[in-house]
Amino acid sequence: QVQLVESGGGLVQAGGSLRLSCVLSGRTFSSYDMAWFRQAPGKEREFVSAINWRGRSTNYADSVKGRSTISRDNAKNTVYLQVNSLKPEDTAVYYCAARPLGIVELATTPTSYNYWGQGTQVTVSS
Repeated sequence: QVQLVESGGGLVQAGGSLRLSCVLSGRTFSSYDMAWFRQAPGKEREFVSAINWRGRSTNYADSVKGRSTISRDNAKNTVYLQVNSLKPEDTAVYYCAARPLGIVELATTPTSYNYWGQGTQVTVSS
């Protein structure tokens, strides 16, 4: 059974930075493509970033492109999301997601992912 646990959220001022972490347990981490999504109150869950199993391919939503970096450490079973220049509109619960290796990499829809963490709250004050 795959389990995902996120950490690193919190309250930060606009312009600040955060690094989110997500640890996968229960299966071989390198067998999964990983992604981050977020969900603000009253809004649908939206794609933020994805990384393939090797860490060589990444994808970003336009809303965070240029100020975010996704990375992974397969030796630590951990995926990271660094977000800089935070804006109030980045406020949301951030979720880590995993999907087994398949033909399609870097999927951007929530239904493409099989496993989810419980989420970590990020609040950006203006």
